[in-house]
Amino acid sequence: MAKLTEAKKEANKKWNQKNKERMNYLAARSQAKRFVNKFATLEDLDNLEKIIAEKRNELENNSDVENHMD
Repeated sequence: MAKLTEAKKEANKKWNQKNKERMNYLAARSQAKRFVNKFATLEDLDNLEKIIAEKRNELENNSDVENHMD
């Protein structure tokens, strides 16, 4: 793998500082995928499916409210 130039390192650092929320989102998503793929038990998956269904329902209901506001 090629080494990064100082300019590219500085650009990456600037982007990272400007986009902390996006970086946190990407890190959390990656951790969730890694947990499911490498460590989750059947019980974990059952619990996650329940949590996901609840969150999906919440988001769908909120989008219905937002769509009615248009």
